[in-house]
Amino acid sequence: MRELTETQLVAEGEELGQSLPAGAILLFEGDLGAGKTTFIRAIARGLGVVSSATSPTYSLVHRYPGRRGPVFHLDCYRLQDPEEAADLDWEALLDEGDAVLIEWPEKAGAWVPEPTMRFRLTHLDDPGRRALESF
Repeated sequence: MRELTETQLVAEGEELGQSLPAGAILLFEGDLGAGKTTFIRAIARGLGVVSSATSPTYSLVHRYPGRRGPVFHLDCYRLQDPEEAADLDWEALLDEGDAVLIEWPEKAGAWVPEPTMRFRLTHLDDPGRRALESF
């Protein structure tokens, strides 16, 4: 686990996005406000997304054009039951996506595909810093 400022988190996200293989599936865990969307926004920029990625909390999925193809950002926070994730078109997301970035994957249960990488972001006592863990 590493402690990062928001500036460092953004720089790391952009660098990660530039180096991800096509078809990468990334999972992001952490409390509300821990920095998941900030990190995802930076990764999306690294993947060539020009518009600012926003959290798809209510729509569940946002699709952004990236350098090599679509980048999908999913936010499963509002799912009340993992079976609701069955309504997401997982096959299309995985077939078409240059990258699939999933917040709150635990809410989607077994529907979540095997990840390329998994991250956990955590609040720290210093509000300007976050803990980032990859596992």
